[in-house]
Amino acid sequence: MTKKVLIVTGDAVEALEAYYPYYRALEQGYEADIAAPNKKTLHTVVHDFEDWETFTEKRGYQLEATKAFAEIRPEDYDGLIIPGGRAPEHIRMHEDFSRIVRHFFEADKPIMILCHASVSLTVLRDVLKNRELTAYIACKPEVEAYGAIYINEQFHVDRNLISGHAWNNLPELMREFVRQMEAK
Repeated sequence: MTKKVLIVTGDAVEALEAYYPYYRALEQGYEADIAAPNKKTLHTVVHDFEDWETFTEKRGYQLEATKAFAEIRPEDYDGLIIPGGRAPEHIRMHEDFSRIVRHFFEADKPIMILCHASVSLTVLRDVLKNRELTAYIACKPEVEAYGAIYINEQFHVDRNLISGHAWNNLPELMREFVRQMEAK
């Protein structure tokens, strides 16, 4: 039976953080669905580390969300990926977001988050209490505010929660995500 991966995101998702996992999942032979608050063509952004004190943001590619959050049955999926960018700020507010993500924590299925995806987890304080994760350094206050332990590393694994600092950590993140998917 083919394994299924769910990628939850929205407008202003970081392009590399959505496209790389999507195509890597397909390359592995998994089915992969991109879900957003609504079925639509999403606008991605490109974050880069230039000579600013923070990252820069430019328009990216378009990305098709073929599923809406309301129609997602999380029990149909074997793993979850939440890319960063600015999308996590608004997708966490959708009424179905917590229901979807909570399932993967409670069922102990692989969950990969990176960069600003950690911000989306503020709505799941009870699930994240005392869990360890890393994220883009600017997200540290939110991580600690919801009771998780911020790990000052580029890549970290806490059981089924696989986290990374930014898109340049995608190779480590996807290796561990695939390893956990195959172990299930």
